[in-house]
Amino acid sequence: MTTPQLIIFDCDGVLVDSEIIAARVESELLGDAGYPIEPDEIAERFSGLTWPNILMMVEREAGIPISASLIEKSDRILDERLAQEVLAIDGIEQAVSKLHYPRCICSNSSNKRLKLMLTRTGLYDLFAPDIFAAGEVGTKQGKPAPDVFLYAAEKFGVDPGNVIVIEDSVHGIHGAHAAGMRVIGFTGGAHTYPGHADRLTEAGAETVISRHQDLPAVIEAMSVWSEAL
Repeated sequence: MTTPQLIIFDCDGVLVDSEIIAARVESELLGDAGYPIEPDEIAERFSGLTWPNILMMVEREAGIPISASLIEKSDRILDERLAQEVLAIDGIEQAVSKLHYPRCICSNSSNKRLKLMLTRTGLYDLFAPDIFAAGEVGTKQGKPAPDVFLYAAEKFGVDPGNVIVIEDSVHGIHGAHAAGMRVIGFTGGAHTYPGHADRLTEAGAETVISRHQDLPAVIEAMSVWSEAL
């Protein structure tokens, strides 16, 4: 890859600071269900996964039945909280404005929630209409499956090897890496934790940044690294 043909952004924890809000809601609901867990542990272990997948993992691990009603309850509470609290990650609008490449969003969040968050933070028009909810496009398989990334590459008519993905979670990086794409890890969200950057690197991120202002230069540098290989 000389110059990228597509830049893919995750949304939660990369564009908007929603992961910490979700972790707090999920911590409260799981605690009420008999599985006490702190928000920071949720952020570290489950960031990037869908809530139904988290519930299935908790049920297998704890051996306690988790009510299906928790899915609907979480969706309702989280949407209310996001509508009131979610903010854009610092510097993202300025960074995106400096990137002269095609771009899109690939997220495990629903289209409804993506529009809610992106509209509230003023980021919707930077990406619309190229906003892909994993559960609502293609095979409907969420990350860490690579499917939503491959769907985006096909829609743009580009080779996955010419795509750069920005991800904040191990699960998201695994999905992008499985799709054959290059990945930048991001640790600038409020849900970041000690060792976050190391875990993203171990998962397959070529480099990790904590500030969006560094993104344009890093993408340019990755083009040079590719040419030197």
